[in-house]
Amino acid sequence: MIRTDKVREILSWYEGETPGLKSNLSRLLMHGRLAGTGRVVILPVDQGYEHGPARSFAPNPAAYDPHYLYELAIDGGVSGYAAPLGLLEQGADTFAGEVPLILKLNSGNSLVSGNDQALTGTVEDAMRLGCVGVGFTIYPGSESSYEMLEELRELSLKAKSRGLMTVVWSYPRGGKVTKDGETGLDVIAYAAHMAALMGATIIKVKLPADHLDIDAAKSTYEKHPVDTTSSVERVKHIMQASFNGKRLVVFSGGAAKNTSELLEEVRAIRDGGGNGSIIGRNSFQRSKEDAIELLNAVMDIYA
Repeated sequence: MIRTDKVREILSWYEGETPGLKSNLSRLLMHGRLAGTGRVVILPVDQGYEHGPARSFAPNPAAYDPHYLYELAIDGGVSGYAAPLGLLEQGADTFAGEVPLILKLNSGNSLVSGNDQALTGTVEDAMRLGCVGVGFTIYPGSESSYEMLEELRELSLKAKSRGLMTVVWSYPRGGKVTKDGETGLDVIAYAAHMAALMGATIIKVKLPADHLDIDAAKSTYEKHPVDTTSSVERVKHIMQASFNGKRLVVFSGGAAKNTSELLEEVRAIRDGGGNGSIIGRNSFQRSKEDAIELLNAVMDIYA
């Protein structure tokens, strides 16, 4: 398929990046049912680390098999598939070239306390597996946030020098951030902007709620009001914080929810100018038939 004008426009935003990185970004944007639209839906499966195998896959036991997850990504027509090293390795040969891959380079687990993640993959692994990019989580606000930012800086330099794009999961928690603040509008905007400042090719954040969390920011939001009354307006503010919409921002599907709730969120992301969704548990915890029906409904909205 010939690259569309919309994709050419998006690539023009990434000044200073290499032709290799732009080629891989183009591969993602020109793949799947949303090819050429400037919107993406990515299947992420890193929940085995985060929540454990049963909490992740028991609702749909077929998903214990890594090949099933590749097949879901391919049959579902998503833009890309993001996962840790072991899941991508187990299928990388069988499904080589059939779906753009993103290697998640760090992961945490629920058996320890604290907000940090271990490095569980390398840029060399991503190159070996034919990935278009690497993923990395940061926790703005946590006691480990500065160390995570320094790790991201080094990994981004290495990845970009090899033409790989970077996808940054920016999830604020800890420090001055309250539990409600983890989805506060001011905090999510801050997290998105921080990821953009770190050079993220694609930014992943949670959908913001109608809540302001940081006292120092509240007076600014009162003096220079931002419409917080609807999800659409809140998404617009997140895009504004992401270099005025010149960075791709995708929003987390979050915990399992019913179809109507998820599709309502997708409409808000679309109407607010967001670039798409990363939908994990809400897809792979359903039967393949139901998951593909859901993904098709999501992509119909974005298309």
